[in-house]
Amino acid sequence: MSQPRLVAGVDCSTQATKVVVCDAETGAVLREGRAPHPDGTQVAPAEWWKAWEIASDGLLDGVEAISIGGQQHGMVLLDEAGEVVHPAVLWNDTASADATVELVSELGGPGAWADAVGSVPVPSFTVTKLRWVRGAAPDAAARAAAVVLPHDWMTHRLAADRSGISGITTDRGDASGTGWWSPASNSYRPDLVELAFGRSLELPRVAGPAEIVGRTAGGAALAAGTGDNMAAALGLDLQPGDVAVSLGTSGTAFARSDNPTADPTGLVAGFADATGGYLPLVCTLNAARVLSSTAGLLGLDLEAFNEAALTSSGSDGLVLLPYLDGERTPDLPHSTGLIYGLTRATAQPATMARAAVEGLLCGLADAVDALRAEGLPVQRILLLGGAARSRAVQALAPALLGAEVVLPEPAEYVALGAARQAAWALSGADAPPTWQVPVGKPEPSAMTDGEAARVRSLYAHVLSNTQPVLSTPYNR
Repeated sequence: MSQPRLVAGVDCSTQATKVVVCDAETGAVLREGRAPHPDGTQVAPAEWWKAWEIASDGLLDGVEAISIGGQQHGMVLLDEAGEVVHPAVLWNDTASADATVELVSELGGPGAWADAVGSVPVPSFTVTKLRWVRGAAPDAAARAAAVVLPHDWMTHRLAADRSGISGITTDRGDASGTGWWSPASNSYRPDLVELAFGRSLELPRVAGPAEIVGRTAGGAALAAGTGDNMAAALGLDLQPGDVAVSLGTSGTAFARSDNPTADPTGLVAGFADATGGYLPLVCTLNAARVLSSTAGLLGLDLEAFNEAALTSSGSDGLVLLPYLDGERTPDLPHSTGLIYGLTRATAQPATMARAAVEGLLCGLADAVDALRAEGLPVQRILLLGGAARSRAVQALAPALLGAEVVLPEPAEYVALGAARQAAWALSGADAPPTWQVPVGKPEPSAMTDGEAARVRSLYAHVLSNTQPVLSTPYNR
């Protein structure tokens, strides 16, 4: 029996670097490794490289192709020699909130941005970080010759023939999250770089979905790589009618589309995917840590927290707006969490636990509804990420999200999607290989559709009436 051809996929995420080595034909994971990143919203890219060396140690023998799936939006500024001139400013750094307001106004408002690049910038977007760095770090800005994304930097660093900033590549998916590349026209908008930064910068060449962009020192082919959400879509093999709802550090809801979207409200980011299509996406800053933070507040471990949330007959009018780290969707970067409906009757651990789960899911239900409003069919929700393992989340999700919910088998789907892209590049085929994605059923539903409608209505009422307060910068 012949040996399988091996490919590696990398998830260079906010918190860690994860590596999987797969059979290129079947997608079976044969080896895997992991190494943490430092905490923070600004990180030296050298830390990603250090984590890659640890995570990949001993895994790469026989690997013929590698692809990087990287955290979207992170700004990496390089000088002419390719040296990093400022710590990478990550997607979850909201220091560019004021810069975002300026940029949206200067181009002519949200509709102008949606028309230009398919998305309305929020502080996560790279274009806003370019404007911010001009004022916050003028010496670094003056030295900058190029701006790239985390996966671009890692791919270039892996290339044996790299030289300065020459030959750096990106892909459609990750480029579509910068705020200066248009999925509809499949091209850069360098005028938007100049609007944000005050002058031009070198930008990576946008490689094709299955292109080999270089070779490692060991001879492995380097695929184009992509953003983490695009890689996850590849790893999940999303089909028409599928919506992925991921509950990790952030919360995301996304679906593949044959057509570009341009939502002037800014709720839906009109991204491209990693196959030549499109990936409309809604992102929240707050997801799994809402549950862990509330569990800590209540003095419960996560299992006891889930039991408490399921024991409660409901939140009894208690509403948690879970904006613990500010929020991206809705666009409330200065906000904090808010509890409404606190009485002696609702000041109970079980009620608070239930309200935390409902608040988390109501935010993602709004995200799924925003995709519906863009004309995307929602027939099946693929629930994944750390918080998807919560029994309470599983039991409340179908009614609150308004669709059948399935649970993809726990796996590193960003890394798997990157590996699938590597296998595609290695094969030279017209389409990625078919890899099976096992799915299971969630916990039995613990909420009726009528109860879900009442919870969502109260959540919307509280959000609508407190937005003026939530929009005001909080003096921490």
